[in-house]
Amino acid sequence: MPRSLSSPSPRSRRRRAVVVGAGLAGMLAAAALSPVVDEVVVLDRDELPEGPEHRKGLPQGRHAHLLMAGGLAAMEELVPGGGVRERLLAAGAREIPLGSGMLALTSEGWLRRWRHDGPRMLSCTRALLDWTVRDAVLTHTGAQVRRARAVGLVGDAERVRGVRIAATGPGGTKGGTGAVAGAEEETELAADFVVDASGRGSRILTWLEEIGVAGVRTKSVDCGLVNATRVYRTPVGAEQFPLTIVQADPYRCEPGRSGMVLPIERDRWMVSLAGTRGGGEPPADPEGFLAYALALPDPLVGRLASGAEPLTGVHISRSTSNVRRYLEKTARWPERFVALGDAVATFNPAYGQGMSVAALGARLLAEEVRRTGPDAAGLARRVQRGAARSVGAAWAAAVGQDVWYPDTRGARPTPADRLTTAYSRRLTRTATGSYRAAAALWDVTSLRTGPERLFRPRTLLDVACGPLLPPLPGPPLTASERKVLAELGRTGAEAGTGR
Repeated sequence: MPRSLSSPSPRSRRRRAVVVGAGLAGMLAAAALSPVVDEVVVLDRDELPEGPEHRKGLPQGRHAHLLMAGGLAAMEELVPGGGVRERLLAAGAREIPLGSGMLALTSEGWLRRWRHDGPRMLSCTRALLDWTVRDAVLTHTGAQVRRARAVGLVGDAERVRGVRIAATGPGGTKGGTGAVAGAEEETELAADFVVDASGRGSRILTWLEEIGVAGVRTKSVDCGLVNATRVYRTPVGAEQFPLTIVQADPYRCEPGRSGMVLPIERDRWMVSLAGTRGGGEPPADPEGFLAYALALPDPLVGRLASGAEPLTGVHISRSTSNVRRYLEKTARWPERFVALGDAVATFNPAYGQGMSVAALGARLLAEEVRRTGPDAAGLARRVQRGAARSVGAAWAAAVGQDVWYPDTRGARPTPADRLTTAYSRRLTRTATGSYRAAAALWDVTSLRTGPERLFRPRTLLDVACGPLLPPLPGPPLTASERKVLAELGRTGAEAGTGR
């Protein structure tokens, strides 16, 4: 029988919230809850780094991450004092305007670079983003991080009353008050509100079954994507070279292959390759990595990498499947308990929406608890159902493409998929030569608006008319960028000949 830790005193009416997981979703949930409770305890099984360093509990952490405009706006509202954007830019993150600041080859051709910037996204390492948000939340709230492993919920199908935990080592609690020795045995930590933000490894289905909530429908769609990433020093003179993406083409009836060059902090490039099962997987050796990049539908990513100095080896990850738990559809849902982020759904990281979906869910939680208080009847159910809207939009975008790869497991294209894909492809083709169509696409992919933006009368008319300008024969490089690319080509050739 687990030993019970101290509960909030009824006389003092102190309220405690417990968040499982100190990743991005967990810290944003802590920020959402901190204004309405007296104490927020964040549990994590990892020893968290003191700075922007990679941690083992985040398998995708070494690969490319883009923070979309919708997710950034949600974070700015959630984090006390705001300033997430300014903090990240001061630490070396790059701001990328979708309309003018990137080179992108889609399945329908090269996107143009327009005079209007459009929405902006941030590019940096996941380690920097996580640390920046965690530091801001811990600095400006009373939240504390305790190193411990959550092993279950306390409560029943009507209401969650806490979390069962087992400390993972000597560490204790981190926060504004320093370190406190943690208990080693399993304990119960009482709480007035609990959030599961424990990520891809969440055991939420087991935890729910243990308290009497069973029958949660789940779905998995896995194209077998493998990520391979290597970090390079940004070549002198190439500091302002735009973010470069060669997207996979899911519609060729062959394994997908893609690559990107992402500018990140400390004057570095992150070169990330990705390919699906059945022969598209990128290799882990440096020579094969570069050869793969040069063999993409356009060799631009490989040409950039060949002229840059590598700073790391090649990191491989296979934690890339789309998995959705339809928690919002259960017949019963306990009060005072919400799941957010990857505990609800994980997406193929190639589409770059997971972090923003987590932020939007946390913002919804903040809005609801501030409006009604954390103990309002039905609040948890409203948040779970409301968060499902952004989850559903991201799921449709990711799965709607992954189902077309030949060796995808878990789903095949349906008649509805074929109809949606036909419209999506025509929209993308139109966006290569129409600013208004491109703007509609940016608004949705950046999560500033929902998918309904793509079906407004003006957008439907644009798609019906098609692109106004002819397709580009190659990447829309400026004269200075062509000069940089030529210089990198000479550097790469010299390196290849040993000169």
